[in-house]
Amino acid sequence: MYTAALIGTGRIGFSLGFDKKREQPASHTMALLKNKNISLIAGADTNQENLEKWHSYVKKAQIFSSSAELYNSLHPDIVTVAVNEDAHLPECIAAIKSKPRLVILEKPVALNSTEAEQIRQVSQECKVPVMVNHERRFSEDYLAARNFLPKIGEIQSVRAELYSGLRIYGEEFEKDGTYSLIHDGTHLVDIVQYILGCKLEKPVVTGIFNDEKGIVRNFSAHYKTDFIPEITVSMSGRSKFFSFGLDILGTLGRICIGNGYAKFYERKESKLYTGFYTLTNSKIKLPRNTGYFSNMVQNAVNFLDGKALLKSPLQDAIEDLKVLEEIKAQLVLAK
Repeated sequence: MYTAALIGTGRIGFSLGFDKKREQPASHTMALLKNKNISLIAGADTNQENLEKWHSYVKKAQIFSSSAELYNSLHPDIVTVAVNEDAHLPECIAAIKSKPRLVILEKPVALNSTEAEQIRQVSQECKVPVMVNHERRFSEDYLAARNFLPKIGEIQSVRAELYSGLRIYGEEFEKDGTYSLIHDGTHLVDIVQYILGCKLEKPVVTGIFNDEKGIVRNFSAHYKTDFIPEITVSMSGRSKFFSFGLDILGTLGRICIGNGYAKFYERKESKLYTGFYTLTNSKIKLPRNTGYFSNMVQNAVNFLDGKALLKSPLQDAIEDLKVLEEIKAQLVLAK
């Protein structure tokens, strides 16, 4: 049994666990409570209202008005940091310096890669590992896509898309990270690099659209690697809906996966045309629940048990930030 403490009892830390439309567990609290090998013993938040609501649900845990108070009283095995992006640097470093056996950090690592490198340095100095919650790495549908990849032959093209109503980028929002390029884009570039096993670098950025206030609302970043001739990462911040997905086209098949769907296609002899082949649905059996949050916590337990490596290590998450910063540099130049 491992003890755990939660820093931040807001949306991802707690309240999303009551969203009836989401697959549960959908918050750090619910995922920690669900795991039979973890005892959630404490929570801390500067927001007293959030903290009291959390305590009314996790009655046996102790509560603290700051993380410093918690660390002065307790020494949990796991510290989960689920605060706003602008507090990631001080709170994660404080968590690391309290010397738990593992820190779980909500994505993105920090507001920028410079701050993220500071976290990495303290992590190394204190010899405390940090896992970042890039949840799709733990989701059964995305894992199935990664396993299916060899069946689609050589990859011809990849299109990764994220559409929402949140602004893509504006310089004035760098202070708190309230822009989609970092807030949601970290998920997009992370799962592209994870599934494909490639490194996105040196983008050609096109399709930049700025609104009347000069805030970036659209862009497409184009990449190529030694093995993949075309990878396009597109984001929109003026859509009236939310959509996240990947379309991977190979020489023998195709993978289409995103929020709420997962489709796998293989080359088969055509039933319509003699001498032709078409793509048909491959009967991949997926579990009803993807387990994205519970699998993340279980990976933490397996790591502490010495049975597995961290599936979403700090260094990978820092590389994600660097990809986004290369895109951001071109968005700034375009203005």
